[in-house]
Amino acid sequence: MGIPAKPAPSVRSLNCPNCGGTVQVRGLGRSLSVVCIQCLSVLDTTTPSLQVIQKFQAKERYQPYIPLGTRGKLRGDLYEVIGFQVRELVVDAVAYQWREYLLFNPYKGFRYLTEYNGHWNDVTVLRTQPDVNTMGMRPTAKHLGETYQHFQHYDARTVYVMGEFPWRVRVGEMARCDDFIHPPRLLSREASENETNWSVGEYTTGEEIWKSFQLKGSPPPAIGVFANQPSPGAGSVAQAWSRFIVWTFILLFIQVVWATALHSKRTVFQQRYSFSQGTTPGGENSFVTDVFELKGRPSTLNVQVATDLSNEWAFFQLALINADSGAAYDFSRQVSYYSGRDSDGSWSEGSARDSVTLPHVAPGHYYLRVEPEMDTAPATAPRSVRYEIKVVHDVTTWVYFFIGFLLLLVPPIWTTLRSGSFEMKRWAESDYGTSTSSPSSGDDE
Repeated sequence: MGIPAKPAPSVRSLNCPNCGGTVQVRGLGRSLSVVCIQCLSVLDTTTPSLQVIQKFQAKERYQPYIPLGTRGKLRGDLYEVIGFQVRELVVDAVAYQWREYLLFNPYKGFRYLTEYNGHWNDVTVLRTQPDVNTMGMRPTAKHLGETYQHFQHYDARTVYVMGEFPWRVRVGEMARCDDFIHPPRLLSREASENETNWSVGEYTTGEEIWKSFQLKGSPPPAIGVFANQPSPGAGSVAQAWSRFIVWTFILLFIQVVWATALHSKRTVFQQRYSFSQGTTPGGENSFVTDVFELKGRPSTLNVQVATDLSNEWAFFQLALINADSGAAYDFSRQVSYYSGRDSDGSWSEGSARDSVTLPHVAPGHYYLRVEPEMDTAPATAPRSVRYEIKVVHDVTTWVYFFIGFLLLLVPPIWTTLRSGSFEMKRWAESDYGTSTSSPSSGDDE
């Protein structure tokens, strides 16, 4: 015994009592009103003669992007566009309009598509009311375990209607609306004198709508940032920072391996000296060290100066000179260290030691030319310093690690800034932003 097939949905054709034009009713038994396409009269489908509910002489006719009667698949189900309306809200005496399309499937019922400035939402009416929390700075609503943040409150007015609707639609009908967002979803509450309805919309691109309904041409371009439009950085900010942490640890591991396995850190020269300012009046304070040898490949060379300075400073003019070729690397170090006590306790500033690393020194025989200097101001006792110069060959440098670290920082910082900029533009159009130029939540169903 076979399973009986479902009856095919019927389309009933009637005549408009106002203009005599043909009116097709596709959602017969579910539609409560239909709008004559010829004269735009709103008719009551519950009466056999299609009683006129409202006559409307439109100053402007709106052409829907998706013509009435067009069929397309949404989430695997075939729907037909049976109704179209234009609604508006007014901000600072400026009207902002959006379009709504009523879709019908005889087995699935009704759903809606809304469009504002090229931004689309696939909307379904909720059968249960979300849990609204009005405590705190901003109300929230919970639906299916997700928390939606309040975005905007406004009054919506119907300015144009075509096709048929499951309620007694009227031009001029007003509703109080609230939008809550959890991108890419938008939760909307719409209240009239008689009832309150909730719906949830999911952001959809115009390209997806055009593909679903096989429409000709291209969809209108999306302008600006919409209330529940997914951020291009959504989910990628945390991912970018996670990758940064992973690659930083990898870079640090490479640095440590490179430091321990590939660098000898051999001390090639170490000697102690002392200096007193003014001990050689009119003479030179400079001297040269013994010659030391650098072996192996061209590598780094670290020159360290450690002093016994206390509340004093000293300046060292240095030169690394190749004993074979005479080539010289000139550099200098200033060492200063001060300490004491005050009402806040002990304090200190600076350091009694300093160092410099020369990045690429060829092997060969070298010596240092050293010229120390101290403060020349008069003092009760001659200024003097004892210091040690130590030269270490083939040391680890962290400069490449920090260069790599900074380069790794670029993607997560860029992603964070991009996402933050997008969110600022989103919320600028809300009740909690500073801009009132355009209501991005104008597509509320």
